[in-house]
Amino acid sequence: MPRKSIAVLAAALVLGLLVLNFIQQRREVQAQQEGRAAIERLARADQNRITYPDDAKPTLALPGGQVRAVRSLIEVGKPLHFGDYVWDDSAAISGAVWIRIDLTRQLVSVFRGEDEIGTAVILYGAPEKPTPKGAFKVIAKATDHYSRSYDAPMPYMLRLTNDGIAIHASRVRPNGATHGCLGVPMRFAELLYRVAGEGTEVFILADSAPALGKTA
Repeated sequence: MPRKSIAVLAAALVLGLLVLNFIQQRREVQAQQEGRAAIERLARADQNRITYPDDAKPTLALPGGQVRAVRSLIEVGKPLHFGDYVWDDSAAISGAVWIRIDLTRQLVSVFRGEDEIGTAVILYGAPEKPTPKGAFKVIAKATDHYSRSYDAPMPYMLRLTNDGIAIHASRVRPNGATHGCLGVPMRFAELLYRVAGEGTEVFILADSAPALGKTA
């Protein structure tokens, strides 16, 4: 083969290798950019949740001196007012649903396993009709319950006691109270109704002690 042809072929091979190397570099840069973008998206999503390391999970106080560890809590970001709620079950992987109601703070927290999936401001019983405290389980539920005793609708009702104490949708407002039930915002009640069933544990407490404690 003439030397000139060999030189042209060699130059073409070198150019081809340079092009391939350039394409590979572009692909690597693109992959790195996509990886960074994915990490940034995850970081933004994580801003809505407080997640604790496995070796430093805090515990929540429950009635009877019990405690339960939690892995993550919703980052609400602002004080909740009457009628407000937050719901985010995107981080909860598995586990039974359970409900913690803090009468002192006038808040309900819903958990799936160790992850909080919802929280809202509540109404509770007036002094002459106080809400009972302790550990309960949902014994019945109904989407469109009407109380004959109090002549009042109780949408998305989760009954806790045989004498009618229940969690249900209500117009949560300042200076409002119930006849012992726990009133939650309508949309929150609907979301809670979907995930809670008969046997769901409900813990109601009124305690001035801190809600979160350190893991033993």
